[in-house]
Amino acid sequence: MQINQFEIWIADLNPQIGTEAGKSRPVLIVQTNLLNKISHPSTIVCPITTNVQDDSDILRVHLKKGMANLHENCDIMIDQIRVIDNKRLIKKVGKLPTELIEKIKENISIIIDLE
Repeated sequence: MQINQFEIWIADLNPQIGTEAGKSRPVLIVQTNLLNKISHPSTIVCPITTNVQDDSDILRVHLKKGMANLHENCDIMIDQIRVIDNKRLIKKVGKLPTELIEKIKENISIIIDLE
C-alpha cells in the first residue's frame, strides 16, 4: 500500500478516547513522502469531519462537497493532528486540491508554533 502526502484515506480511528476523533472517517495524510516512501509503519494524519464550523479558520480547513471525492461538505481538523498505525488505513478516497495545500501547511505551522 503506497500512501502519499495530501491524499485522503478512510481510516478506522477506534477506539476513541476523550475528545479524539473516532470511528471510520476520512483523514488527510500530512506526513512527508520521505517517510511514506520507505514504508514507515505509522502515518501522521489530520482527521476530517462533516461537522463543519465556519468560524474556525485556523483549526479547520474547509472542503466543499465533491472535492477529493468527498460526498459532503467537510472540515480538516488541524487541531486533531495525530499519528496512526498504517493498519488503520482502509482505502484511498482522493487527493487534496492543490490550492489548499499551502493553507494546510500554514495552519499546521501556526498550531505547533513553527513560525
